[in-house]
Amino acid sequence: MVKMLSDPTGRFAERPFYKPEELDRECEVIVSRFLRKRRGAVTFPISTDDLHVLIEEEGADLDSCVDLSNFGEDVEGVAIFYPDRGPEVKISDRLANDPRRENRLRTTLAHEFGHVRFHRHLWADKLATGNLFAKRDTDNTAICKRDQILNARQSDWMEWQAGYISGAILMPASAIRALVREYCEPNRLFGPVNIASEDAQCLIQSVKAEYQVSEEAARIRLQALNLVSAGGGHAGLFK
Repeated sequence: MVKMLSDPTGRFAERPFYKPEELDRECEVIVSRFLRKRRGAVTFPISTDDLHVLIEEEGADLDSCVDLSNFGEDVEGVAIFYPDRGPEVKISDRLANDPRRENRLRTTLAHEFGHVRFHRHLWADKLATGNLFAKRDTDNTAICKRDQILNARQSDWMEWQAGYISGAILMPASAIRALVREYCEPNRLFGPVNIASEDAQCLIQSVKAEYQVSEEAARIRLQALNLVSAGGGHAGLFK
């Protein structure tokens, strides 16, 4: 059972606490089971259509082409929760209508999946007791801005968790570690690769290409797993 802590933001009475490795394990189980059921094999990249189905299988009503400008010009996705039916997930039409932003679309879909799968129970408890703020029309909504999708501050725990989940769904930890191992061992690199090095750039580009994500998403994921770093390394990198 997930550990619950007091929510310092005041949005909920309690909030779930996940260690990064716990999210990695849970997301890998989720995506592996899903892909075996849907494709018969666990292969990557997970497709954009697969991400749609992954959200819908959680009972969410997904609309991936919506004008979200009323929430703010920098909002790329929202998840809306209700007391008497499944959640709604809405993705900005700016992503859906621009093929150049498909990687961004994929990251946003995986981010919203994180809210639906990992945070839905928080809204359910709040709505069931009638303890909803009712001060704003958006108090039952997770609003995800462009800068929060990938790299929210940990103090914004809900967006940070959804961002980490997005990376873990698109780029499972064991697969990324295997990719890095295949590159690093022949090159005798046995610790986190310096982010400023050519080797780190090669790894980022490999992850970007093999998992159909943006360069930024690949870099953030490698850093989150301590596979590339601005500092030194350690001998147990590939364990």
